[in-house]
Amino acid sequence: MKKILFLFFTLLFAISMHAQPTRTIFITGGDMSAPFIKCIISLTHKANPRICMIPTASADNPNAIIHWYETCADLPMHPFVLRTFLNSSPEQKSFEEIILSMDAIVVGGGSTLNMIAIWKAQGIDTVLRKAYEKGIVMSGGSAGSLCWFTSGITDSRPKQLTLVDCLGFIRTSHCPHYHSEAGRRPLYQQEILSGHLPAGYACDDRAGILFQNEKLIKSVAADQNSHTYFVSIADGKIKEEQLPIEPLPQTP
Repeated sequence: MKKILFLFFTLLFAISMHAQPTRTIFITGGDMSAPFIKCIISLTHKANPRICMIPTASADNPNAIIHWYETCADLPMHPFVLRTFLNSSPEQKSFEEIILSMDAIVVGGGSTLNMIAIWKAQGIDTVLRKAYEKGIVMSGGSAGSLCWFTSGITDSRPKQLTLVDCLGFIRTSHCPHYHSEAGRRPLYQQEILSGHLPAGYACDDRAGILFQNEKLIKSVAADQNSHTYFVSIADGKIKEEQLPIEPLPQTP
């Protein structure tokens, strides 16, 4: 009997050791203020997690970096920044060493098109995939939400909103700033209806969506006027489904 119990618990231990990490993505339509950062902290399931902001989309804008550190100053976390506009030196860590040492990644807003191009040139896209599979939380708003999807609407080119191909961690399209920028909602729906974009998720600025293992888990919002949506085609027409919203947790 003892031998059977020993083998049973040994098997359970082996299964737990080989269990796959949960792949997590938390996005917002644009807002990445302290309440949303608190959600990211909770998703790491760690005390004082290491959370790194990647400001590539804003060309490592110093104001964005300062704002990140100011936002995180009173939160239970260790904030970091990964800069991609730099000159090499022997004492630097590689992008892979930095990213894989984190508990969560927050991608900032700006030009999605330029950011994806730089990431691919530097191999950061591959490292982010490795981090995602490892269970490191991926997150962001605006360009930092769009980047995780297959494709979507971007203002990264002159004159007008256009389409952009992204990392494809979540195999749908995406549209941030859904209600705050007038041109996005009609263009997003038009491109889905025409077949240029697959069905996908849209977010108002102060709303967010949590995905785990590429499945929708829940939506949250900072106020009653902010929402998330799933936009698809039904009977040859656009179907805009407003998703159930939970209030953003007001953690201390």
